[in-house]
Amino acid sequence: MVRPTLLISLLLLVASPAAAQAPPAADWPYPPPDPKTWWDDKRPKTPDAADPLAGRRLGRGDRPIAIDNGYDPLLYRLWGLQPLQNQVLFGGEMILEVAIRPASSTRQSIVRLTVRRTGDVFVQGRAGLGCCEAGIARRVGFDAEVPAGSAARLLALRDHPVWNAPREVRVDDGSGAADALCVDGTSYDLTLVVPGRSRSIRRACDNAEVGQAADVLEAALGLALGHEPRFDILYPGGADFAAARRAYDGLIAEGGRLKPAPNARPQPPAFEPLSTEGPTPTP
Repeated sequence: MVRPTLLISLLLLVASPAAAQAPPAADWPYPPPDPKTWWDDKRPKTPDAADPLAGRRLGRGDRPIAIDNGYDPLLYRLWGLQPLQNQVLFGGEMILEVAIRPASSTRQSIVRLTVRRTGDVFVQGRAGLGCCEAGIARRVGFDAEVPAGSAARLLALRDHPVWNAPREVRVDDGSGAADALCVDGTSYDLTLVVPGRSRSIRRACDNAEVGQAADVLEAALGLALGHEPRFDILYPGGADFAAARRAYDGLIAEGGRLKPAPNARPQPPAFEPLSTEGPTPTP
């Protein structure tokens, strides 16, 4: 039986505001910021790999490139990336972006490759849990410069036929079968940005769909892997889309096709060949 004096002491301890407070945290090893200078203090310069096109401004009469891939500028900022809507490209430059969303997991990722007119190539990768919190949970990422020699391969992808294909497609193998519901696949949103214009497509779930974009996906993920182990672990098979490519080639060989998906947003007018692009302007 609890003695009355002990019970009273316990009640006073619980009711005491001091007792309800958590133990004081260890002293912060750095002095607190000065509120008077917080907004004006100089910040460290952002490295090229984290913002390859930093400091550029639109010229007189220029307009921002229209981005129609479903990514709002604020969503890019949640990923810690400059919005594509803010990027300014000069002749001979490009941005290739791939957003990856598994249907059965919240582990999403995004890869962005930027080719500057100097021939420098930069890769930015982000991964995180796109669910259940007011932000991208457990977000990890990297910003790196790609070894020399990658620019030519990426620039060649500007003329890949996938960019003039319908935005969203469905497999038509000639059997008249209904489209299957995607419950365990992965969707890939691919965006190509070149001076003055952009193009976005989605390929999801079906191997034949994904296989049409296999060249682009292998190039993007191939340059993104090897920088951050927590990113790499999401891709145990690496950047191998050979099975998807075979499925697409087999569909075409057997007389099938990828038809425009019903209710999909229309694509802008087809790209002209980019090999005829004008000269690179001076900065």
